[in-house]
Amino acid sequence: MTHHDRADDQALARASEQVTATLCGKRAKAAVQGFFDEPTNTATFVVHDPLTRAAAVIDSVLDFDPAAGAISYEAADKVIAYIRENDLSLGWILETHVHADHLSAAPYLQQQLGGRLGIGRGILQVQNEFGKLFNAGTDFARTGEEFDRLFDDGDSFMIGDVEAIVLHVPGHTSADLAYVIGDAAFVGDTLFMPDYGTARADFPGGDARQLFRSIRRLLALPDDTRLLLCHDYKAPGRDSFVYETTVAAQRAGNVHVRDGTAEDDFVSMRTARDRTLKAPRLIMPSIQVNMRGGRLPEPEANGTRYLKIPLSPMPRS
Repeated sequence: MTHHDRADDQALARASEQVTATLCGKRAKAAVQGFFDEPTNTATFVVHDPLTRAAAVIDSVLDFDPAAGAISYEAADKVIAYIRENDLSLGWILETHVHADHLSAAPYLQQQLGGRLGIGRGILQVQNEFGKLFNAGTDFARTGEEFDRLFDDGDSFMIGDVEAIVLHVPGHTSADLAYVIGDAAFVGDTLFMPDYGTARADFPGGDARQLFRSIRRLLALPDDTRLLLCHDYKAPGRDSFVYETTVAAQRAGNVHVRDGTAEDDFVSMRTARDRTLKAPRLIMPSIQVNMRGGRLPEPEANGTRYLKIPLSPMPRS
């Protein structure tokens, strides 16, 4: 182990201890309702303070049919109906990262219910990288201005009387966040259910070693912390979709990172596994829209909006 690795491990341990110490004194119960979108295998969550009725939505989904180029709002409307039926006040619309597998419904939720849109400060790097890939031009500012707040590691904010703490958990991408809200942690794409394992780390800015360390940071939270996952792909032998587990369950049984798993072994496994994976079905439209905070590209001169698909060079015969 190099001096740099030891320094990273020590910093990780200090950060985990600090968050755990904070949480042990602030374990308010957060009410959580999940909404699962089977076409994208995505879980959206509404979390609220039972006393004040203040709420946040995490990782919303906009329905998109790529064959027809059609957008609709069924998934988001279910979330909106729940918020209205339960007399909740939406203060935050949160993204754990720039998703590559579904489009965000954040602007639609803001239009219907208000709320501030938040994401990690790493969005600036993502906008720069993918702004170039999609040739977004000078009209795309790459300043994160589409979002109301850019979070840094250790930031906190309130949902009513329940404190939310932001953890930077890179690895799946460079910009992933987890939101620890009361007794629940919304961990995005870092972890899946214990029988399915962990997220891929081969996207631009991804890193399997960082992912391992981010996961170990999350698993240093109290054992009874509820872990709310952004996806479930129904491991072989399991009949139903599940997207909530606990720190204790992950530490005991995650097939990729249970307690005792060596970092180098994880990196080797994850790297080899990622080489076998195809790109997500909606990666091209998702990133273009989500790096803009869920906003669609501006209409062109004919009044129509277009999404781009960059093509690889054709091989020469």
